[in-house]
Amino acid sequence: MEATELLKKVRRIEIKTRGLSRHIFAGEYHSAFKGRGIAFSEVRAYQYGDDIRSIDWNVTARFNQPYVKIFEEERELTVMLLIDVSGSGDFGTRGSFKRELMTEIAAVLSFSAIFNNDKIGVIFFSDRIEKTIHPKKGRKHILRIIRELLDFRSGSRKTNLNDPLRYLTNIIKKRCTAFIISDFIAPDFEESLKIASNKHDIVALKVFDKAENELPDLGMVKVEDAESGAEKWIDTSSAKARSAYNSWWNNHVESIRNTFIKCGVDYTELRTDLDYVKPLIKLFKKR
Repeated sequence: MEATELLKKVRRIEIKTRGLSRHIFAGEYHSAFKGRGIAFSEVRAYQYGDDIRSIDWNVTARFNQPYVKIFEEERELTVMLLIDVSGSGDFGTRGSFKRELMTEIAAVLSFSAIFNNDKIGVIFFSDRIEKTIHPKKGRKHILRIIRELLDFRSGSRKTNLNDPLRYLTNIIKKRCTAFIISDFIAPDFEESLKIASNKHDIVALKVFDKAENELPDLGMVKVEDAESGAEKWIDTSSAKARSAYNSWWNNHVESIRNTFIKCGVDYTELRTDLDYVKPLIKLFKKR
């Protein structure tokens, strides 16, 4: 992409998503994610009415009188975006491509984080870690993220969520809020997600296109797997073929939903041809 064209696209996305973040998501984001981290502050002498569960027994034994631990809400969060840059993002039949929607959502979340004085970082992944942008604050940092989102091209077209989830668990030592933005068309990742969600506050944003729901009746069609490059002829006029695909898709969607529920991960589904504002606000309010 030419530099001039890229800058224009960055500016367009900034204008749209900055406004959404400031005027629509700011309050919802704050209430959904602030206060979820509690940090140790100090110890002080026990006072009448203090919860005995907060007694620090080591300090109490040392000074021979009861002391309690004092905790306070963490005022600053670290927000990580795990963004799927595999080949299946280059698909869309209505509204926009999945990759374009992922970019816009990532920009909205980035500005929401900055408006709340939080750090924001990004992990681009396919079936491996493609690139990491470490958490920082500031508009220049956000614009760098948007430029990367628009211009980044993955070295692999396949998807595997296990590596990015393990990577997140290992590199971010302190509890963070992590948004996974993906279509989740990937091999099983339940165990990795469970481990990551025990350490971090994980939110899954599943992006999909309406055409993925069902196979249209278009006669003989040559289809290509966006990730493997494999091609195949399918008779879409066959009711049996359409039914088999529909069954596969429904099972896939149900399996992903069950994985999120079992791992205690909040999630929502965002369609390329529909407004994403309402589902995101509904998700935030539910939290």
